[in-house]
Amino acid sequence: MGTLGKSRFSSVLEPSIDKDAIFGKRFVPILRVSLSDAYSKLSNRLCCKVSKSGCQENSSSSSAANKSRMEEYNISMKRMMRNPYEYHHDLGMNYTQILDNLIVGSQPQKPEDIDHLKLDENVAYILNLQQDKDIEYWGIDFQSILKRCSELGVRHMRRPARDFDPDSLRSQLPKAVSSLEWAISEGKGKVYVHCTAGLGRAPAVAIAYMFWFCGLDLNKAYDALTSKRPCGPNKRAIRGATYDLAKNNPSKEPFESLPEHAFEDVSDWERKLIQERVCSLRGT
Repeated sequence: MGTLGKSRFSSVLEPSIDKDAIFGKRFVPILRVSLSDAYSKLSNRLCCKVSKSGCQENSSSSSAANKSRMEEYNISMKRMMRNPYEYHHDLGMNYTQILDNLIVGSQPQKPEDIDHLKLDENVAYILNLQQDKDIEYWGIDFQSILKRCSELGVRHMRRPARDFDPDSLRSQLPKAVSSLEWAISEGKGKVYVHCTAGLGRAPAVAIAYMFWFCGLDLNKAYDALTSKRPCGPNKRAIRGATYDLAKNNPSKEPFESLPEHAFEDVSDWERKLIQERVCSLRGT
């Protein structure tokens, strides 16, 4: 099991943006838990690595703004995803190796994170599930990250899905998995899949890939990933995307009327059909 260590600290200014536009719904007051207590519990459970450089000094005002931003994000994540996990942006990028060639983690925050992924983890591809507003919310200098990817020969791909939105995730999963499957099949290095926290969208893409391409049913793929990286990706969104890909009869019963266990597994011919349809999305 990996251990939590020091990570990069990104000093950012509070962005002037509409929080409602970011999350789609207004925040509602819920019981707040102590971030320090929550992290103490989380650190004992979360199997991950962090980038190597230590935390840098930061002003108290920026630190307070960063803490407020994390609290807002975590409250929304707990309310919308119904899981107990939290994102700690101030501790830097964190990630977990899921397969030999697949890593799932949180967003790179600075160009040095790309150096770390390339040089220490042999990452050759990055698949980013974030929307532009997610990146802007955390004050990330995205162009500097893209520039460093180009300089190091790391292929950067984007398949944006709306955060905390199962319907958006369901619709984007086939294209995201197509990019992941292509990168893995190229065999030039590991693929780093990330969203913001690495707790929702990114692990869902990895689970869908394991389900559709690695011969596992949904529950086995889900358990395999979450046993390594405790998180709460939306299983219904993965089932829905599986249904969408396997459906080849216009008169087929709507997914919304199916029982909860439907499309947690597929037949051999359905899996082959799913693979063909996912692979056909390459380059779209």
